[in-house]
Amino acid sequence: MRRETQNVLLVLLGGALLKLALTGTYLRYVKASLQPWLVATGVVMVLLAVVAIVRDVRAQHARATSGEPEAHDDHEHGDHEHGGSRSPWLLLLPVLAVFLISPPALGSDSVSRADDGQPQAQSSSGGFAPLADDAVVPLTITEFVTRTAWDDSGSLDDRTVRLTGFVARVDGQVFVARLAISCCAADARPIKVLLTGADMGVWATDQWVEVTGRYVPGTATKETAYVPTFTVGEVVPIAAPRETYEG
Repeated sequence: MRRETQNVLLVLLGGALLKLALTGTYLRYVKASLQPWLVATGVVMVLLAVVAIVRDVRAQHARATSGEPEAHDDHEHGDHEHGGSRSPWLLLLPVLAVFLISPPALGSDSVSRADDGQPQAQSSSGGFAPLADDAVVPLTITEFVTRTAWDDSGSLDDRTVRLTGFVARVDGQVFVARLAISCCAADARPIKVLLTGADMGVWATDQWVEVTGRYVPGTATKETAYVPTFTVGEVVPIAAPRETYEG
C-alpha cells in the first residue's frame, strides 16, 4: 500500500473515532468513561497522518529542488505488479460503518438470544443502602434485580418502584430489560424483569418505557435464573436515553 493511501486511512480512522466520541454515538458501543481515550486515540491518529503527509511533501519538494530523480519503492512496485495486498483496505470498513450505517445500540435481540439458564444476578457480599422514603422509588434494573436476589431484609416488599428499560419478548413472555456492560457492547449481558398485571401487547418490542409497580416476593430464585416478577401499575413510553447501557 502506498504511503499516501496509508495516511488517508489514518485520517479517516482518526476522524471516525472523533465523530463517535464528540457526537455521543460512542455510547452505543462503549461505556461513557472511555470517551477521553477515544478522543485521544483519534487525535493521535490524525496527527500522525498529518505529520507523515507534511514530511512526504517536504521530501518531494526537496527532491524537486535538487533535481534528484524521484525514488521508487521496489516493494511497492512489486506489490503493484502482483496485485498487491488488499487486506489494508479492510480498514475502510469500520469507517464506512460509522459514517454511512452508524449501527444502533444493542436491544431486545440480545435479550432473546441470551442463555435463559444463566443466572443474571451477580452475587453481592456487601449490604444494601436503605431505599429512599419516596412514594415511588426509581431504581436501575441492575440494582432492582440484585436486590431481589440477594437482599434478605425485604426492603422491596410493599414498595412501589419505577424501572426504565426497553420492552423485550422471550417465549411469549414480556420483560422490561437493559443491557449491562463492563467495557463495551461485546461483553454486554441482559438484565430483565418479567412483567405481569398489565396488557403489554400494545407496546412494541424495543420500545423504551418507564414501568411503575411492585416486586412479587420470592420470584427471583435460582430456578428462575434470578429473574424477578414485577406487577405493573403504570407504563409510560419514553424516548431512548442517551446512555442505553447500565454499567
